[in-house]
Amino acid sequence: MTTIKDVAKHAGVSVATVSRVINAIGYVHEDTRRKVEDAVRELNYTPNEVARSLYKRKSRLIGLLLPDITNPYFPQLARGVEDRMQESGFRLIFGNSDESKEKEKDYIQTFIQNNVVGLISSTNDPDSSAYASLNLPVVFLDRIASDRPSVYADGREGGRLAAEALVERGSKRITILQGPEHIRTAQDRFRGAAELLEGKAIDYHIVHTASFAFADAEKWARQLFKQHPDTDGVIASNDIVATAVLHEALRLGKKVPHDVQIVGFDDIPLSSLLSPALSTIRQPAYDMGRAAAELLIAFVEGTPVVNRTIQMPVAFVERDTTRKML
Repeated sequence: MTTIKDVAKHAGVSVATVSRVINAIGYVHEDTRRKVEDAVRELNYTPNEVARSLYKRKSRLIGLLLPDITNPYFPQLARGVEDRMQESGFRLIFGNSDESKEKEKDYIQTFIQNNVVGLISSTNDPDSSAYASLNLPVVFLDRIASDRPSVYADGREGGRLAAEALVERGSKRITILQGPEHIRTAQDRFRGAAELLEGKAIDYHIVHTASFAFADAEKWARQLFKQHPDTDGVIASNDIVATAVLHEALRLGKKVPHDVQIVGFDDIPLSSLLSPALSTIRQPAYDMGRAAAELLIAFVEGTPVVNRTIQMPVAFVERDTTRKML
């Protein structure tokens, strides 16, 4: 691997001179600059971003922390962040916490060691001291934190829309798969659904879930139908869990949507490919990622920010796990 010392030796100049050329600072004679540029091309040298940031005391690196990359929803967020960051010349360092607090702390420390100038996090614990002590701008994505910059979807409205869709299509015995109690966005979804059902005096049950993880979804689906076998409508905490519920319902010989209707949450690409295709609540994941990146860039560059908290709209997407309206 070519180093800056190799470039300096090839061009017959000092390492400091190569650094001045690469970082466009200080005076360098035009002939010398040309020698360095020729050496960079001939040796196919790419400056190390971390080393460059340490030299200039200002990097273009951003940390992005996600809780579970096995869930297709989170890569959609990440793509929105990445596309917007690249437009402004920033690069991402990515971490996957697996919903582990210790792993999350390790990644935060890694971001700091790599001289990031900002952090976007979809942490399950935004009020953690690990974030309060950071001396750099942080934007929470798909999460809500007390008095901290956040970009998230209107989960309460999403829960309401999911419940309304089932009620309007005839479900009478509904089960809500409540998301993790420590994640406010999950609880907003639950409250929105519960409020609508209570307002319409519709009977409902609750199955508590500890995470959004793919690995546990099948267990919760089996628990749902074991505890509430007469359920005729399910509001899932996300599309992964809804997929597991669909699979379990079909395994038990239930007809979907005739015997049981199912509504997911997120609208991941897989949802439309299932058979039957999953009705769900769409969160604008890509746009949320872009908005979080836009907000963080403003903080990093010192641009005035009007809205530190951005709530995005959701929508019900009707497919084949809910009955057609008469």
